[in-house]
Amino acid sequence: MKTLALALLLVTPVLSAQTPLATADNEKLVQHLDRTSAKFLASVHGLSEAQWNFKSAPDKWSVAQCAEHIAAAESFIRGAIEKSLAGPAAKKAALKDAVKDDAVAAFTIDRSRLFKSPEPIAPTNRFGSQEAAVQAFQAERAKTTELAKTSTGLRNHTADHPGFGPLDAYGWILFLSAHTERHTLQIEEIKSSDAYPVK
Repeated sequence: MKTLALALLLVTPVLSAQTPLATADNEKLVQHLDRTSAKFLASVHGLSEAQWNFKSAPDKWSVAQCAEHIAAAESFIRGAIEKSLAGPAAKKAALKDAVKDDAVAAFTIDRSRLFKSPEPIAPTNRFGSQEAAVQAFQAERAKTTELAKTSTGLRNHTADHPGFGPLDAYGWILFLSAHTERHTLQIEEIKSSDAYPVK
């Protein structure tokens, strides 16, 4: 993934009251987060050490590295979103161009395009075990889900994304969820290798 460089500092604020549209958006976002979480957890459930650490080539990631990257990205990206929500609201004229839900959902999971991971969330074996990586993800995803449930200004805050340009906070959370799905698809690619351990 291109450097989520965090041109996330230019952003926008919160509405005092949640509108019916915001409520529907929040519910839809939570459903997306729940779906991508369930897919990821299912993809790593019950793997042996050999399966967890298998690499199809020296320059390819293992399931362990994908899982670590997913878990590390959760707090990294969410921190940028929280920063944007704490800032002032975007001007009305800029909000329309920041809604890119369909593009974010489709492009992020397109595995035909490969990107270099930003250094802060590149795999370094920071969690040390499969159990710790899964627990870290679950703890961070719970925080992201809470943010998606309770934030009332997701459509009123924007921040620049390195790939999509201006993106509202809703789109950023959608990107975070789709990022999980992208690397879950990568995990499934690893598991489909002819050399992947049977057990």
